[in-house]
Amino acid sequence: MLDVDDSAPEFELVNQHGDLVRRSDFSDRRLVVYFYPRADTDGCTTEARAFDDALDRFDQRDTAVVGISDDPVEDLSSFAEKYDLKFDLLSDEDGEVATIYDSYGEKRMFGNTFDGVFRNTYVVGPDGRIEAVYEGVDPDEHVEEVLSDIETRSSPPEPTT
Repeated sequence: MLDVDDSAPEFELVNQHGDLVRRSDFSDRRLVVYFYPRADTDGCTTEARAFDDALDRFDQRDTAVVGISDDPVEDLSSFAEKYDLKFDLLSDEDGEVATIYDSYGEKRMFGNTFDGVFRNTYVVGPDGRIEAVYEGVDPDEHVEEVLSDIETRSSPPEPTT
């Protein structure tokens, strides 16, 4: 895994609308980059809807959210439309970006082995450095954990007496 204080790798991927999105597009604010295995599956839907429901809270903390999977753009478009998701879902069909973020590799499910996206999240600061790393997250609790950590970082220092 990439570590806290590492420089976040640049990426350039297409979103659900067919627009090119770069990590550096968010250089003036904090960015949550979350990787998820497959659009419109139970856990991924839970996680995406939780991020979407919390967008106002992220925005209040000057934080953007992007989700990355190896789904094709058409699948991301359908997924975003079905659940009225208001943040960028990025298509990394070859897993290249997920690989450089240590979020892609061999998985086993139902006795089968295949390459796929791991459910990991990174918080990237406005300076392009990684502020937090979450590996193998629980889609039910994850968004609140990320928000809590960002709120802690965003809180003004306690006054001294």
